Amino acid sequence: NICMYMSGKWQLLKPNSNVKPAEDVGGNLDVSILQNYLLQPVLGVEDIRTDNNIDFIGGIRGTQELEKLVNSGKAKVAFSMFPVSVDDLINISDAGETMPPKSTWFEPKLRDGLVVHTI
Repeated sequence: NICMYMSGKWQLLKPNSNVKPAEDVGGNLDVSILQNYLLQPVLGVEDIRTDNNIDFIGGIRGTQELEKLVNSGKAKVAFSMFPVSVDDLINISDAGETMPPKSTWFEPKLRDGLVVHTI
């Protein structure tokens, strides 16, 4: 389920019967469903990493920040999703897949170079 904030109200978006389970594990995450069934086909957002019409609000800033951006007119709509479960993260890793863009948020952030694993 995906939460959408627009015109001062939160709405819960639920996939309808047209949304079929994806073959890849990551394709079933809320962030992938949002991209594949709303952002890309309806709003024309091809790449959420580079599209200037998309902005990301970190998990610690919460839904209040999303409301503030929409209410101030800096954004027209905001979407909020439930966090990816540890089980989904493990399943995606075990399947050799990569997490979809902007689907993870980790706190506290590790400093760059603090942890290095030689391959």
